[in-house]
Amino acid sequence: MLKYFSMDLLKKLESCAARYEIVKEQIMDANLVKDQTRYKEVMRENNYLGEVCALYDEYKKLLSGISEAKILITEEDDVEMKEMAREELRTLEERQPQLEEQIKMKLIPPDPLDEKNIILEIRSAAGGDEATLFVRDLWEMYVHLAERKGWKTETMEAQETEVGGFNKIVTSISGKFVYGTLRWESGVHRVQRVPQTESQGRLQTSTATVAVLPEAEETEIDIKPEDVRVDVMRAGGPGGQCVNTTDSAVRLTHIPTGIVVIQQDEKSQIKNKAKAWRVLRARLFDLEESKRQAERADARKSMVGSGARSEKIRTYNFPQDRVTDHRINLSLHNLPGFMGGAMDEMLDALNVYAKEEQLKADVSEL
Repeated sequence: MLKYFSMDLLKKLESCAARYEIVKEQIMDANLVKDQTRYKEVMRENNYLGEVCALYDEYKKLLSGISEAKILITEEDDVEMKEMAREELRTLEERQPQLEEQIKMKLIPPDPLDEKNIILEIRSAAGGDEATLFVRDLWEMYVHLAERKGWKTETMEAQETEVGGFNKIVTSISGKFVYGTLRWESGVHRVQRVPQTESQGRLQTSTATVAVLPEAEETEIDIKPEDVRVDVMRAGGPGGQCVNTTDSAVRLTHIPTGIVVIQQDEKSQIKNKAKAWRVLRARLFDLEESKRQAERADARKSMVGSGARSEKIRTYNFPQDRVTDHRINLSLHNLPGFMGGAMDEMLDALNVYAKEEQLKADVSEL
């Protein structure tokens, strides 16, 4: 009866239905609540599978309705009944592709990381002063997006330049589905425009790198105290003059990985240390996630590029009023609006593409 989906997708649906029965039995186990971590995992899976199976049941009923309507149209003699059947058939056939698309997207289980807050790091790359101005533009773009979505932002570190740009800026963004929305923003962003500093009106290409790090809770990443060297020093550089009379800056060095985090924006050493630990946890958590993703990538192709910091992912072309994402070959116009945080069309397209690619990989493994 289910002849519209591919056999691989049908196998995936049947697998979900079978798994749902097993999970429902696990929930009935009185001992499950004794392990709260396991309990949350099982309940999350139960809710997800319940939604998949509800759509699957609706799909089976829809196909059954289509079959019955076709039989009525063919065999019924009553003209009024035939017309009613034709109308029912039109309604069901219009609903069918919509429901199939819903099911395809739902077949990708939610990633627990998607609900996490993030640490957003933006750094200047090629292009000198213009690259630092582009860093500011990108940062403002993400801040505007956060404002649109009701997310909270907090600047963790800002290395401002004399021309008003940033060599580096680190911001935490918290709210609903932050990492799930921005997870594909990591990589090299390229800008093509005539810089403010260019007197000859010549077009310049500059780049900046963006890193989106899921923020980790203290319980999610085990950092041994003896693995971290803590140094305190006087803050310096732009933005540090007002606090460089005391040892308020903090540098954390994670000895096993060589990761170094420096925080000096706050006047308080305690606040700088707290921020530094948040960034360090995020970087180490991201490192572990990257290793897991690399292991999975051995068996399947990457969904939306490699996510490598060196990968050019997007070009912002100001003379042509165009932003192009090279991974999904999507170009949008109204660049001022995009830079003002109206990024949803691009971000949604990236997430849909990623889910479709993951679904292809998943069904190929069945």
